[in-house]
Amino acid sequence: MATRSNIGVMHGDVCKYIYCHWDGYPEHTGKILLEHYGSVKANQLISLGNLSVLGANIGTKHSFDGQQDSSECTFYGRDRGEEDQQYSVAHSLNELLEYAEEYVYIMKDGVWYMCEGTELRLLSDVLASLEEVV
Repeated sequence: MATRSNIGVMHGDVCKYIYCHWDGYPEHTGKILLEHYGSVKANQLISLGNLSVLGANIGTKHSFDGQQDSSECTFYGRDRGEEDQQYSVAHSLNELLEYAEEYVYIMKDGVWYMCEGTELRLLSDVLASLEEVV
């Protein structure tokens, strides 16, 4: 079963965001974003559009057959050739949350956050609290 998420980057009040189909929970997608995606790389990620799965590396075009390097992202447009997979634009955080998936990750001013309800919480704090539970 998929654990869907949205990944976005705020540019002022505007958020460019994408859909990610697999493994959207914080211990996977959140951890990868926090450890591997600074501002420049996060914007590169968003520019490639919707994802099947997030990897630590954006990677290069590859087959969509599941045999690729698991550390690379798999994109619906780049790797599967699907059309209309570009990023979406929301003109406020509230607008994004109207269409949000189960998990929402937002980079704002170079810092990763996770949405909990309508509140932004530092992603590093979310992951730290999950580690305390284990």
